[in-house]
Amino acid sequence: MALLNESEIQSNLATLPHWQREGDTIQKVYKFKNFIEAIAFVNKLVEPSETAGHHPDLSISYNKVTVNLTTHDAGGLTKKDFSLAETFEKL
Repeated sequence: MALLNESEIQSNLATLPHWQREGDTIQKVYKFKNFIEAIAFVNKLVEPSETAGHHPDLSISYNKVTVNLTTHDAGGLTKKDFSLAETFEKL
């Protein structure tokens, strides 16, 4: 999968509220009422990630889940990252 150029990255980010670019990743922090809700959300990410063959880097801190997406094989951001972020936004 081809790396996106800066213009493509910015264009894709514009369609994803609250997602930010962090170097070669895009990131969003999801906040929940408590730990149980945070883990339930993480569990919802499994199926779409497996289906896409693309997996996020996750960090869980009590009621917050930080999702980072990058295409490790390509060495940066590709359409796969933005497509999976769009899927996560629908959950």
